[in-house]
Amino acid sequence: MDSLIAAAARALVAGDALGALKRVSLREDPPALALRGIAMAQLGEHPRARELLRRAALGFGAHEELARARCVVAEAEVALAMRDLRGSPHILAAASATLEARADRANAVQARLIAVRRLLLLGRLDEAASSLERLDLSGLAPSLTAVAELAAAELALRSLRTAQAKAALARAFEAAERARVPALLAEIAEAGAALERPAARRFCAGHEQPLRLDEVEALFASGALVVDACRMGLRAGATRLPLARRPVLFALARALAEAWPGDVDRNDLIARAFRTRRPDETHRARLRVEIGRLRALAAPLARIEASARGYAMTPLPAGRSATTHPAEGAPPSEGSSAALAPTDERAVVVLMPPIDGDQASLLALLADGAAWSTSALALALGASQRTVQRALVELEADGRVRSIGRARAQRWLSPPLAGFTTILLLPAALPLT
Repeated sequence: MDSLIAAAARALVAGDALGALKRVSLREDPPALALRGIAMAQLGEHPRARELLRRAALGFGAHEELARARCVVAEAEVALAMRDLRGSPHILAAASATLEARADRANAVQARLIAVRRLLLLGRLDEAASSLERLDLSGLAPSLTAVAELAAAELALRSLRTAQAKAALARAFEAAERARVPALLAEIAEAGAALERPAARRFCAGHEQPLRLDEVEALFASGALVVDACRMGLRAGATRLPLARRPVLFALARALAEAWPGDVDRNDLIARAFRTRRPDETHRARLRVEIGRLRALAAPLARIEASARGYAMTPLPAGRSATTHPAEGAPPSEGSSAALAPTDERAVVVLMPPIDGDQASLLALLADGAAWSTSALALALGASQRTVQRALVELEADGRVRSIGRARAQRWLSPPLAGFTTILLLPAALPLT
């Protein structure tokens, strides 16, 4: 390594991207290209950084496997910053194995942390947790330790384990202070602030109140029957019933929960579930079918019974399940467990997102301030790219998002959503955790 390359590398470690560029900006050899790419990434010029890192990787010969692996890791980090999630994780895993075999443990851990952060963006929390558990953080640079603890804190927040999140953030802050990296300190402070902001709204028996993440965690642990409109499902204690792929059943469950301890008129249920204001006999027949399906699914948690004008939901005490229900249209008999009377053991609570609308999860992803491509958004949300494009066009017309670039270079941005956290709206592969 010549003196200019060494000086540029030292400048990059110190965060002086411009100083590094002054030393290697006119050079085209692979080490200089790699350092220029890292400097451009530090300056926020991600497309140019990616191009330079690719050229550097191609420029290193077959005998320079370690240098090529380092370029792959650097390019993967740039791709993550660009929210380009399409790359194969196997390439990054192979680079990590090469770095580990060549005793470059710091860059090998960096590669694994990039993979973990990608999994978190995609909502694959179980895989991210498994990868973090296998990481050995002993003897690492403080900056890498801070990144690892920040990832652990984000995983704990997304899994609603607030005590673990606070402990991980404290460790991340300590490591970031030792590393003296202002960007890391700012990111840790922002993650800590999410714990103090409202994350959802609790609606029960006609009353609404905002909840922080620790209060949501306490609500789930309370044993109440929760109709979770953030992650589309029903939950009571350890029992979870995901309904994200059954929107009609979830709409019916939410309507019944919002009316608890009362009932809901059949026409109102039809309007909520089927989105029509002119119900006919076909809608009423379909309502009976869907109520039967919901009744069967919710049997471990609640009874759904017919009343004189519609239906009502009654939560069951823990350890009991619904086995019988009145005939369609028949009110509860005198002396029976009335459908309109709440039980002492459980309340019915609707957990609503901090923002309303069908595109709340899309806005939650864009709220991180990064520029997302439609393909990355579709991958994170598990939706088709065309569906995401239509949603973005609607949001752009309302002034809630904006686009930059054109064609394949087009990216989407949204201003930060101030006053609350969107953690519960982010995609999560684990059901309701």
